[in-house]
Amino acid sequence: MSEAAERFADTVRAASAAKQALVLRGGGTKDFYGLPAQGEVLDTRAHAGIVDYDPSELFITARCGTPLAEIETALAERRQMLAFEPPHFGDGATLGGMVAAGLSGPRRQAAGAVRDFVLGVKIVDGRGQLLRFGGQVMKNVAGYDVSRLMAGAMGTLGLIVEASIKTLPVPFAEQSIRLEMPEARAIEALNRWSGRPLPISASCHENDQLSLRLSGAQAAVRAARENLGGEQLDNAEDFWASVREQTHPAFAGEAPLWRISVPSATPSLDLPGHQVIEWGGAVRWLSSNADARTIREAVQRAGGHATLFRRGDKSAGVFQPLAPALAKLHRNLKQAFDPEGIFNRGRMYRDF
Repeated sequence: MSEAAERFADTVRAASAAKQALVLRGGGTKDFYGLPAQGEVLDTRAHAGIVDYDPSELFITARCGTPLAEIETALAERRQMLAFEPPHFGDGATLGGMVAAGLSGPRRQAAGAVRDFVLGVKIVDGRGQLLRFGGQVMKNVAGYDVSRLMAGAMGTLGLIVEASIKTLPVPFAEQSIRLEMPEARAIEALNRWSGRPLPISASCHENDQLSLRLSGAQAAVRAARENLGGEQLDNAEDFWASVREQTHPAFAGEAPLWRISVPSATPSLDLPGHQVIEWGGAVRWLSSNADARTIREAVQRAGGHATLFRRGDKSAGVFQPLAPALAKLHRNLKQAFDPEGIFNRGRMYRDF
């Protein structure tokens, strides 16, 4: 165990003995997400650096405090990438925060989510023990994959000390196009296209404009471009970055921003406010002053769930209330990994 990891473990053991809550934080770029955690801050940025990177085996291993930008630069030098296109939401984003938040960008509809790329992790649990789960390559990941539990757990199950992430090559070719299309027609088209061999790696619909990114072999991208039509999207790289980082004007304003996950073929949601549709229709970003109950009930009827992502009154909770059986599972996992409840207390749900 490294010197920094030993310090983390000592801090956790002392906090556990005193039943003192800890707030696990790297760059703090995602502090807005979830409920305010309770406790003393444990800063992970001192534990940084790439431990191992093997382009031929398509994996990178790094410590929790490693800047996400540093990892992406190292991958770009070998024409590789984090295929789930994680948002940074600020200059200080770290690898540990990326895994803990579990957030993916526009390419998620084609590549998969953060958890799909987590090969292994080292964590310090609530007892101060260093535990290792998974490995560095896919063939080492077998059985019940505990490492993927850490993706999206918001640091409530353990302090991620190190993580191994699967990488992928950068596509040979990319083009982005824009089509004029109303919302209902865009949802229908996206789902119809998903059943065809089209290299669509990202989609975004807003204000009756559907933007698509095509990625893959040169011939496949060219053929899809001719098949789909539309106008070429200028400054495409900047556009997709603005969607990923939510710097696009569509995400601005004072109204609460909701992240709505629904089956991709779900018709237009009858909710007040402004919507942005991503991931082939599977995620809807809603800026709305409607109350939480109205939004969650409408989304639940559609077979989905809603998260209060930014801004707004969090008194009704940020994440969709859990069904009793699922709540029991969450509590059991929390008890197993963090019996004294010291990690990011209240970050996901107020009572644990």
